[in-house]
Amino acid sequence: MSNELENEKLSGYGAIELGGTRTICAVGDASGLVLNQTVIETTTPDETVAKILDYFKDKDLKSVGIISFGPVDVRQGSATYGDILNTPKIAWRKFPLLKTLTDALNANRDEKLPVGFDTDANGSLLAEVTWGAGVGLNDAVYVKVGKGIGLGAMVNGKLLHGMLHAEAGHIKMSVEAGDDFKGDCPSHGTCFEGMASGSAIAARWGKPARELNDKPEVWELEAKYIAQGLADIILTLSPQKIIMGGGVLHQKELLPLIRKNVVEYINNYIDTKELRNINSYIVPAALNGSQGIKGALKLAISAEEAAMRN
Repeated sequence: MSNELENEKLSGYGAIELGGTRTICAVGDASGLVLNQTVIETTTPDETVAKILDYFKDKDLKSVGIISFGPVDVRQGSATYGDILNTPKIAWRKFPLLKTLTDALNANRDEKLPVGFDTDANGSLLAEVTWGAGVGLNDAVYVKVGKGIGLGAMVNGKLLHGMLHAEAGHIKMSVEAGDDFKGDCPSHGTCFEGMASGSAIAARWGKPARELNDKPEVWELEAKYIAQGLADIILTLSPQKIIMGGGVLHQKELLPLIRKNVVEYINNYIDTKELRNINSYIVPAALNGSQGIKGALKLAISAEEAAMRN
């Protein structure tokens, strides 16, 4: 990745990854290469949007892709398309993200920029099936286990939307025997996110996940809850591959434990070559933490292609 080019206007596809704690802005090319990027803190909408626009003010953009934490309205044609909905991040609730950014980026332009928009989890999956661990697949999921838990899903080659978008982080868990933790989700208590997210780990153990690496009991229990969630996803969506991301997965012992527990939960009910080769079925993301911003970049590329066809 190069530094900002001096005395030359950087040209390419704009990408915005709006996260709950940080936002990444970038410019990339049609091959998925990120040419330049910056990271800003996600604070209030006014402050964050101002910093996003400041980054892009001297860039020559062909189109823009935007991915965001949710829930967000991804239904094109909806009156609230592109709005952040009932998020626990109060300052962002009901914020018209897509309209605000699109209007500002198009100010003083003769031709409107094509814009692509989706959830952060769907964007990460899109990048992985384009350039990463899911290349060649039409049915795959991306599960992010970080501060929260998100699901990106592709079915028959298309990112899954529908009534809204997938919210598998809030499926109900069966509480493990002897576990008296009430869950960290304010809406659902002992849901997937409430029992297995980074926030839940910190609430349960009194320390963030990164400070618990030497506590095997943490990861044995964590693996059981993540495996429950993955088993439900397998039985519901039947993906060809599960791609895992998020900071909680940085614990090296966790993924093997998850795979072991998934096999136990499925209990031979499904017998496929994918599940018989569980190590290549449940895999880490291949894009080394850049899947989000590369997903936004792919949305921008696709938005330009769609505009050229129309």
